[in-house]
Amino acid sequence: MNALRDITAAGTSIWLDDLSRERLSGSLAQYIEEFQIRGVTTNPAIFSAAISGSDLYRGDIKRLAQEGLSAVEIIEELTTDDVRRACDLFEKLFHSSGGADGRVSIEVDPGLARDTEGTIREGLALSQKVSRPNLLVKVPATKEGLPAITQLTESGVSINVTLIFSISRYREVIDAYMQGLERRLATGEEISSIHSVASFFVSRVDTEVDAQLTRLDHEPRAAEFRGKAAVANAVLAYRLFEEQVAGDRWRKLRGSGANLQRPLWASTGVKDPSYRPTLYVDTLIAPNTVNTMPDSTLKASSLLERMPEKSITDSYEESEEVVSNLASLGIDLEDVAVKLESEGLKKFLDPWLALSESVKSVMHS
Repeated sequence: MNALRDITAAGTSIWLDDLSRERLSGSLAQYIEEFQIRGVTTNPAIFSAAISGSDLYRGDIKRLAQEGLSAVEIIEELTTDDVRRACDLFEKLFHSSGGADGRVSIEVDPGLARDTEGTIREGLALSQKVSRPNLLVKVPATKEGLPAITQLTESGVSINVTLIFSISRYREVIDAYMQGLERRLATGEEISSIHSVASFFVSRVDTEVDAQLTRLDHEPRAAEFRGKAAVANAVLAYRLFEEQVAGDRWRKLRGSGANLQRPLWASTGVKDPSYRPTLYVDTLIAPNTVNTMPDSTLKASSLLERMPEKSITDSYEESEEVVSNLASLGIDLEDVAVKLESEGLKKFLDPWLALSESVKSVMHS
């Protein structure tokens, strides 16, 4: 596992993108010890697969149904209980890392992605229900989600901002976090206990851009940019992060005890089997970052023989050229981000609705 230790030592915290009762029964503790896992992320699709595909939840579903809970309320009980137990497993790491790691994320109902007030209410409710200091509440980076990020941060909730696809939206996410900290300071409250990550999605960018490049079969240059858009996009996001934390606004907040909102590389499992399985890991190692990996990517990364010779900061110019060349081919990453955000919301909402039906089936069986 030397590769994972090296990645961690270089400043990239490794989080697992998965949670289930099977993992809580033993493998998660093992992963913390053996695979350098320093946190866990969940999403509606992960919980849908975990609960619908396991008999470990059936007893609780029937018991809660007998107590009069609805399917939605039962799902909340199951998911918050799993997250609470995971938080407890990471408690020691949470304290030893000063609160940066040892984090477990839970997402607000994906049906609220376009509802600012609903997101705020559920974010507060989830924070109170899980009641663990190492919880991160996941809020989507939709236009409606941005003011929710600010309000929840002001209220003292640590946030994992999810579904970020573009540099322009990432800039707004950074601003929303800083605004929340500034407003909280203005009320005389402390901000040193608040942490945040900004989840910048990676592989889905290549999936969409590669599909567009394939359709440009009349353009001989198109093929050379396959598999390059996602990393370039993420690299330029990291450059923006560095620029923002070097500014006066952040220095003032840092002086008052603020913690960095670290970039988190999400969706790091390759979708194209022709790409090496660690493509979105070894190209994105940098200080103050997080990489949340599915199991297959984690295990592939543990087998890396050497650290990359080129860092993210060495790739800024090359990444700009990739984005510029894509634009010359008629592919605008901002337009790609709009499509991916819409698709991403649906990819979370559909399994969440399916989970509700699955729970109802058990309730009435």
